[in-house]
Amino acid sequence: MPNVKYSAVENLIFSLTKSEKRFFKLFAGRIKGNEDSRFIRMFDHIDKRHGLDDEFFLKRNPDVKPSQLSNLKAHLYKQLLQSLRVLNTDDDLDLSIRSIIDYCTVLYNKCLYNEAIKKLRKAKKLAQKGDKTILLLQILEMEKKLALKLIRADFDKQITQLGRESENIQNHIGKVYQFSNLFNQIYAHYVSKGFIRNREEYQTIKTLFDDNLPAYDIETLSSDEKMYLFSTLVSYYYFLQDYQKGLRFSLEWVRLFEEAPHYILSKIEMYIRGLNNMARGHYKLKKYDLFNDSVNRLGAIQDIKGLKLTDNLRLQLFKYLATHKLNRYFLEGRFESGTEEIPFIVNELEQHKKVMDLHHVMVFYYKFACMHFGASQYQEAVYWLGKIINHRDFDFRADIQGFARILNLISHFELENTDLVEYYIRSTYRFLIKKEDVNLYQKHILRFLRNLPPEGDGQLQEAFGNLLDKLKELRKIPYEGRAFTYFDIISWLESKIQNRKVSEVIREKALKTLAESTNNG
Repeated sequence: MPNVKYSAVENLIFSLTKSEKRFFKLFAGRIKGNEDSRFIRMFDHIDKRHGLDDEFFLKRNPDVKPSQLSNLKAHLYKQLLQSLRVLNTDDDLDLSIRSIIDYCTVLYNKCLYNEAIKKLRKAKKLAQKGDKTILLLQILEMEKKLALKLIRADFDKQITQLGRESENIQNHIGKVYQFSNLFNQIYAHYVSKGFIRNREEYQTIKTLFDDNLPAYDIETLSSDEKMYLFSTLVSYYYFLQDYQKGLRFSLEWVRLFEEAPHYILSKIEMYIRGLNNMARGHYKLKKYDLFNDSVNRLGAIQDIKGLKLTDNLRLQLFKYLATHKLNRYFLEGRFESGTEEIPFIVNELEQHKKVMDLHHVMVFYYKFACMHFGASQYQEAVYWLGKIINHRDFDFRADIQGFARILNLISHFELENTDLVEYYIRSTYRFLIKKEDVNLYQKHILRFLRNLPPEGDGQLQEAFGNLLDKLKELRKIPYEGRAFTYFDIISWLESKIQNRKVSEVIREKALKTLAESTNNG
């Protein structure tokens, strides 16, 4: 069945909860008139028929001309947004402050300056308490305008004070923007190619980081500045796969909220990201108990008193919690149990796919494939890998695309699809050359699969052993070691040599690591 493309107004209506639809009908019903009646009828049509059938709608509503449809949709969209803004103002600090600023503008335009300044002071207190620096700057600019209309005896002192406040806020905002811009540039590199592949790429990222990280004194930074600084440092060190340093700064990030819990509600997305990165660091460093604690704290967010769980927050929590649920199975080496969890995650993923970025969808697919491979369910692994390899719009994360092809090759080898192995070796080589991502890890595996002795030949075990020795040495080489992040080929080779299931080998190692982690913790 082909994907249907819906308009902005249709997508907005599909996203509404029952209570939001009910509020909209009440909100829209406040104005009586022919035009308003038409846009409410359009709302009902889209809601009941799950989409707008232009021909059917026009037939049922003869007072609407075809030429009016576009304007009617725009009017409906505007009314929907306005109703959502009114409904959510009390639950969203940013919306609440902006609404007060809007009221101040209305009062200012009516020359009611004293009333405007009273409202503005309320907005200023809220912005200061929530550390909303960008909104605070907007408030200060309006305060200056009002000061010119309400000239008093201390006018010169008032203007000087407002000037100092504005300059201070601008300096803080400047650093926030610099940290934020640097984070975005680092993340763009990661989404494009994945982890650092060679010395040249490392130097590119290091130069980018050194040239764009502004000088700062940690003691004088605001909470906002520290959050964006730690976010940038975490992304930088995780990108370099320096998980110790990345974890250190993610702990600092979360500590900001522990020391000032009133920031949690006003900066909930930053808090969620901080906890997620903390869990990610514990996972990468195999700190099992700390990992579980971090994930539990992440899961407890939805129970925070006073928090309104928006669709955006639900999506963010789903991405992180589902990822860590899979990561826990990887840490424990419980692949069969992990595969039983996949259908539940897929069901939720389908609900979020329309609004989730393709990058995260593909990461889920790769994790599903690895879980099935670890459980020796090679046909299922091939299914998920095919979704990555054959996706026409997935033209980034060259690392995942490349390793998906390697894992696909090995899965077909396990399935004894000899002809397909030959075909995929050639297509994988072509892809890696095109992406300029042919490293020793990939060369060794492709050469191994191309020159495999026949099944039952005594040389097969020797070939597995030779590849294992080469890859163990390769793991010690900087930048080549990143390949082992994507797939534990060492354990797979050991399973072939020992004639055991790969899940047994990985589970054995996992139990040993978990025991060491518990003893050291």
